[in-house]
Amino acid sequence: MPLTPLDIHNKEFTRSFRGYDEDQVNEFLDQVIKDYEIAIRETKELKEKVNQLDEKLGHFTNIEETLNKSILVAQETAEEVKGNATKESKLIIKEAEKNADRIINEALSKSRRISMDVEELKKQAKVFRTRLKMLVEAQLDMIGTDDWEDLFNEELGEELELIDNKS
Repeated sequence: MPLTPLDIHNKEFTRSFRGYDEDQVNEFLDQVIKDYEIAIRETKELKEKVNQLDEKLGHFTNIEETLNKSILVAQETAEEVKGNATKESKLIIKEAEKNADRIINEALSKSRRISMDVEELKKQAKVFRTRLKMLVEAQLDMIGTDDWEDLFNEELGEELELIDNKS
């Protein structure tokens, strides 16, 4: 068990012939007592300070652990969000490619239909032109024949006869 200042103060030494000067020994013991009390006080204060620092260290260690866990969770969440964004972007690209293919196929199909319609219209226009040409030629032939002259002469003759008959 460690000595206390009281133990030092109460310590009695045996006397011997030609021993140490009692006053010097007492002064020295008083100085030792004062120094020992100061050392004990400082030790007690340092222990209290160590305890306070240990508490703070424990608190900060807990904060550090919590922050480390939070950082890990944030990193995992960031990776998850990044992965989800990558997946979503791939899905959007696939969807866009499908839509683009569909639009292109529809456009090609429509283009083919229009091309076929144009060809059909060309054929119909040729047929119409041919028929019109034939009709116009037939009409021109009819106009160019002498039948018109005969028709006019017959009509005039009949009208003249009618006029003569009436008179």
